[in-house]
Amino acid sequence: MSFLRPEAVAALRRRREVIAAGAVALAGLWIFGLGGYLFQALGLLTGALGAGLGFVATRRNRFRIPGNGPGIVQVDEGQITYLAPRGGGFVALSEITRIEMVFDETGARGWRLSQTRFPEVTIPASASGADALFDVFMALPCANPRAILSALDRSPADGPVTVWSRIVRPALT
Repeated sequence: MSFLRPEAVAALRRRREVIAAGAVALAGLWIFGLGGYLFQALGLLTGALGAGLGFVATRRNRFRIPGNGPGIVQVDEGQITYLAPRGGGFVALSEITRIEMVFDETGARGWRLSQTRFPEVTIPASASGADALFDVFMALPCANPRAILSALDRSPADGPVTVWSRIVRPALT
C-alpha cells in the first residue's frame, strides 16, 4: 500500500538522481555546520560533489523523453543494441560517424546513428532504455552536450539536425 499517487511515484523515480545529488549537497552543508577546519573542508568538498552530481543529473533528466516508444535499447561494452519489431540494429561506438535528431511522420523524436560499413539505425528517443544513450553520446570525442540537449527542443518543422559527427581524415597513400 502506497501513500503516494502513482503519478507522484513516477515523477520521483524520474528525478531520483537529482534528489540523490541534493541529499549529498545537504549532507555537505550538515558536515560543514559541525565546525572546525577539517569538518568545514570536508563539508565544502561534499557540497561541491553534490552540486556537480546535481548538474550532471539535471542534464540526464532533460535527456529522458516520456512515452512508450517501440523497442528496447541496451548499451553494453561499446555497442548499442536496438531491438524492435521493425528497424532494429546494432551500432558499435567506434563505428559511429554521425548522430542526428530526426522526426517520424507523427512528429516523434528519434536518434539516427550513421556508421561506417553498416546501415543507419534510427532509435526512438522514447524507447525503453534510450536514456542510456546520453552517456554513450558524451563518451564520443568532442561531443557537445548543449547541442545534443538543444536538439530535443526542436520541432518537426525544423527537420533533422546533426548533433555530432566524426571528422574522417583520408588515408595517406
